[in-house]
Amino acid sequence: QWSEEKKLAYPGAADIPIVRLNPFGILDQKRESENALRKTGCKYTILRPTGLNDNWPPGRPLISQGDMAVGRISRDDVAELLCALVAEPTAAGKTVEAMAIPGYPKLRSLSAVYSKCSTDEELADNGGTLSETELQRQYALLQQLLPGETGDAAALAMGQTYEQLDAGVQGRLGARGEERAPIVRE
Repeated sequence: QWSEEKKLAYPGAADIPIVRLNPFGILDQKRESENALRKTGCKYTILRPTGLNDNWPPGRPLISQGDMAVGRISRDDVAELLCALVAEPTAAGKTVEAMAIPGYPKLRSLSAVYSKCSTDEELADNGGTLSETELQRQYALLQQLLPGETGDAAALAMGQTYEQLDAGVQGRLGARGEERAPIVRE
């Protein structure tokens, strides 16, 4: 969980709808599951995709660390990444985020990318995250890759696309801060 100071420093990552609203405590459940997996002693890689969007065109995955990635990725791209991770030794013991850049050809291998990522064990001494300097660099780079022209992920409402934000159109769940998330009952 981020401190208030860190949230203020990185609003484009901390104040996005899924983080701000945390529907049904889903992010807490994910964090608990990730921590449980890390404690098993099994080899693992934790992949955190950015906004899943079935209409997002396939593209080159962009892998990062530090919880700074905000953007889109298709489920097909996530599935390809997961399948490739099974046989990727350089990704073992690491937690990474993934978004996709449409129009760029996919790399044949992400080994070189994963080899540059820190393991969770290496990050443990710094509270499980990158150094402040590394976070600032990741944030500055990744915010440039946001879809749309506004470039302000924190201005999004849940259920609103970047294109709707650019056009001043309200999203399907209501205005920012007034979202009406549907309740799913079994």
